Amino acid sequence: MFTFLIVLISIIAVLMTLVVLLQSGKGGGLAGIAAGGATTQILGSRQAPDFLEKATWSLGTAFIVLCILSNFVIGPETQGSSVIQQNADTGAVQAPVLPAPDEGAVPADAGAATGGEGTEDGGDQ
Repeated sequence: MFTFLIVLISIIAVLMTLVVLLQSGKGGGLAGIAAGGATTQILGSRQAPDFLEKATWSLGTAFIVLCILSNFVIGPETQGSSVIQQNADTGAVQAPVLPAPDEGAVPADAGAATGGEGTEDGGDQ
């Protein structure tokens, strides 16, 4: 059912895109160049914009309703859970991964381990 709704939403989205592009704006739009202006001859001068406007509102309403409805029919097998939720359910806490130290680097506490006072020669200044 969920897959059917997603396919239906996709079809409505494509149709709505086409209907919006066919509408004439202030510049004429694609409706003025469709079939060389035959839309005004076939549908009349005012019926085409009314039909396209009603189609846009209808498709937009159907799109929003189906998007909201799809949230209610989604099953537990298609619902994803986050890593945070999985760790909270199991009670496991992972320690952060630290980068490996460089081979030639001296640790920051090397001076404290040798008993030095922070000077290289060990003398007073």
